[in-house]
Amino acid sequence: MKVILKNDVENVGRKGDIVNVSPGYGRNYLIPRKLALEVTSSNLKMIEIERQSLKKKVENERQSFRDLIGRLNEVTLTFSRKAGEKDMIFGSVSAADVKEALDRLGFEVEKKKIGLDEPIRRLGNYSIPVKVFHDDKATLRVEVRKEEGAAGEGEAGKSKD
Repeated sequence: MKVILKNDVENVGRKGDIVNVSPGYGRNYLIPRKLALEVTSSNLKMIEIERQSLKKKVENERQSFRDLIGRLNEVTLTFSRKAGEKDMIFGSVSAADVKEALDRLGFEVEKKKIGLDEPIRRLGNYSIPVKVFHDDKATLRVEVRKEEGAAGEGEAGKSKD
């Protein structure tokens, strides 16, 4: 069954796309929830008009997000964590930690848009993609370093004076 998407549907397509879906999915899910319309000549004309205006709107939004991408590409976040042997840290640095640090810097980014597949558990430098607008991504630099005064094995009695 061919349908015209009225909204972005994850793993199916974007607003205005004409996609093939199974008849049950189209009739029972997409159309009743007003996420799609059946392909007819009148619906095609209506969607084409909407697509023209949407294209202009998306281009304007993309321009405004390019500035944000540029600023995010320049950001380096530093986290200090206690670490044991083999540079394994106690706890981890998660997407929530990255979001919180970005919030403190004045960036409003949703946690789900931070491309950290699994929490960081080792010291080091990392590049983390952040989905900003559709397919446009910024890359954050994250540095996880050993917390000052954190004693590893063999350093328990030493002071840093």
